[in-house]
Amino acid sequence: MYRLLIVDDEYEVRTGICNYFPWSEVGFKVISQAENGKAALDYIILNPVDAVLCDVKMPVMTGIALAAELRRLNPQIKVIFLSAYRNFGYAQKALTYGVKNYIVKPVKYEELVKVFLQIKEELDNENLNSGGKENQRPSGGECDTATFHDKIVTAVKKHIRESYRTVTLESAAKLAHMNPFYFSKFFKEKTGQNFYDYVIETKMQKAAELLEDINYKTYEVSELVGYTNPKNFSRAFRNYFNKTPSQYRNSI
Repeated sequence: MYRLLIVDDEYEVRTGICNYFPWSEVGFKVISQAENGKAALDYIILNPVDAVLCDVKMPVMTGIALAAELRRLNPQIKVIFLSAYRNFGYAQKALTYGVKNYIVKPVKYEELVKVFLQIKEELDNENLNSGGKENQRPSGGECDTATFHDKIVTAVKKHIRESYRTVTLESAAKLAHMNPFYFSKFFKEKTGQNFYDYVIETKMQKAAELLEDINYKTYEVSELVGYTNPKNFSRAFRNYFNKTPSQYRNSI
């Protein structure tokens, strides 16, 4: 069974499609629902998904924006648009972002069957061409998901290294397209380190580098790594290196 995520801001539509269509008969299992593109993206970042059936017009993040993000981050996911509007502009954008089909509400049973049998055939062929079989290769491709997660972690770490003075959990979570709560769990799961511990580590390593230059006063180093209070900086530095900034400088 391939993994399907249903995304629609209308609860009745969302649950109706999930519960009253025989997904297993066309080779799919609905693994979750989301009420907007942002919630869907948060879910996809943490969970492998093969296909997304999503509304176009939604609050917080539209289907168009979600498709654009998935095109950039994980283009193997099949996206199918669902809309109450016959809009040529939407259809054009759908093509731009690799959306596989555009289904107009109210959804017709025969059309869903036709579309998802085609999607299943595409997924089957991709699995076979990659040297695996559907029942042997995990749906969504665990390797693809791991690569996707690695890219997010790499981007966030780069952001921290470049913006260590002002970086916050919120700014890093925004970069990863997650809410702060999910991002904090994600970062710890993928790196084995709390987000703030990594930020402090980055600050302290940079501070040590700056202390090697005798032209910088300790309070200047404190400011350069984002501490407005030199006492707080000295305390953090001592906790990390087990010596004060002055002791560290003298030991060089």
